[in-house]
Amino acid sequence: MTTKAQRQHLVRELLAAHEIASQSQLVDRLAERSVAVTQATVCRDLDEMGVAKMRTAGRTVYAVPEADAPEALPANALRRVLGDWVLDVRWSDNLVVLRTPPGSAHVVASAIDRSNLDGVIGTIAGDDTLLVVADSVTGGAAVASHCRALADL
Repeated sequence: MTTKAQRQHLVRELLAAHEIASQSQLVDRLAERSVAVTQATVCRDLDEMGVAKMRTAGRTVYAVPEADAPEALPANALRRVLGDWVLDVRWSDNLVVLRTPPGSAHVVASAIDRSNLDGVIGTIAGDDTLLVVADSVTGGAAVASHCRALADL
């Protein structure tokens, strides 16, 4: 089950990554990520998020005003994302591997990237697995331990 905050975060990511022209198209994109919602729910989410339609290259698409410059993620939000989505954490040297439910790795990766987590250089997300690269000073063990604590594992 996806929470409202998780769903809206995913909507924000989808709108930033794709030109979405209709609510039904957004419902379909969410379904591809295993998030089943009605068009009415999407309509409410878009309204709450301040999403507007804008014209680009002759098409009208949905756009989130700050989609091009995502805000920094507060620490409590990172704890919530990792607690809701991370199933397992493993590490080797300066690499940390996080496992999530299918279709969810990008949500966690984006949250980590936006949180400016100490010792993290960046992330790479697949479908249900993401790779977190730790700097050589901090190392994978410390980053993995912190991620485990945030995920309450």
